[in-house]
Amino acid sequence: MQLSFSGDSLIRIAIIGASGYSGAELFRLLVQREDVTIGHVIAHSSTGKRVDELFPALSKRSELVFEPLESLEEDFVDLAFIALPSGEAMNIVPRLMNNVNRIIDLGGDFRLPSVQLYEQFYNHHHTALHLLGEAVYGLPEINKDLIAKARLLANPGCYPTSAILALLPALTSNLISTSGIVINSLSGISGAGRTASLELSFSEVNENIRAYKIGTHQHIPEIQTVLEKATGRPVSVTFVPHLVPLTRGIYTTIYADLTSSFTNQEVLSLYEQFYKAAPFVRIRREIPQAKDVLYTNYCDIAVFVEHRIRKLIIISVIDNLIKGASGQAIQNMNIMYGLPETQGFFPSTFVNHQVREMQHV
Repeated sequence: MQLSFSGDSLIRIAIIGASGYSGAELFRLLVQREDVTIGHVIAHSSTGKRVDELFPALSKRSELVFEPLESLEEDFVDLAFIALPSGEAMNIVPRLMNNVNRIIDLGGDFRLPSVQLYEQFYNHHHTALHLLGEAVYGLPEINKDLIAKARLLANPGCYPTSAILALLPALTSNLISTSGIVINSLSGISGAGRTASLELSFSEVNENIRAYKIGTHQHIPEIQTVLEKATGRPVSVTFVPHLVPLTRGIYTTIYADLTSSFTNQEVLSLYEQFYKAAPFVRIRREIPQAKDVLYTNYCDIAVFVEHRIRKLIIISVIDNLIKGASGQAIQNMNIMYGLPETQGFFPSTFVNHQVREMQHV
């Protein structure tokens, strides 16, 4: 049973953390919709500024002004998106439960059912333990029924979205071993957020690639937890993320041991069947490129059997700010309110010059 929402046919929403990359993408995607009204854009550091003052590419689309969180606490909205760094939503969500019907958190505070794993990998003391059991993990391709009923939804991380969607068909069909899985992911710089730092400056990033957080990245337990729940078996992955000199995009290559001698066509057919009802997962017969999914909510997946060493190689590509964050959050919103998953995404209203203009958002 879906929760009711206020007003007539419009979903009244708030975006908390609207001055960051994911928040700005939420605004860009939602402001053009006729079934949504944006009631509040919250950004503590930009309070009092107009949205189009911070993001000129959004001029003439709205005259909304960034507000402090307190303004939302004095009003009612149907849905609040929280697009803040992990560690902040757990302090905000309890304050909103009385005047916000439903909440989608784009951070990591409610993705892990284990507080021990959260505190180990995120290095934060969790202050909203009573909400962990209520939170629903918002990967639409496997959790649609639970998403439809959720009041508090944990939007998946960008790397986990790419890796989990790539591995689910093979693991749940016992095509590959649950141990020894290697995941190498390349991410554009926007994945590190909008806060300025020396290591993310142009001179440090340009013409450079580097791995980071090897063995300690906060997305490791998320990937393993979701895959273990889906398969009912322990799953072991080695995950190595890299930053590359792109603005946006995630390119993931996965290596796994096959459990038997499968042909490439057999594996390909299995993936096509698994995702036949998933509007945003495309199984490709050629090697996908990062630019194939730019500014879209697609996850493109390709599979290749390496017979010589009996390995399955999986390539998975997403836009980290869309399918890896804001687009997936809106896909979840659509499910929550009984709308088509694709509503607001097709057809694209952006043409090439507008895409180029939004590169800094």
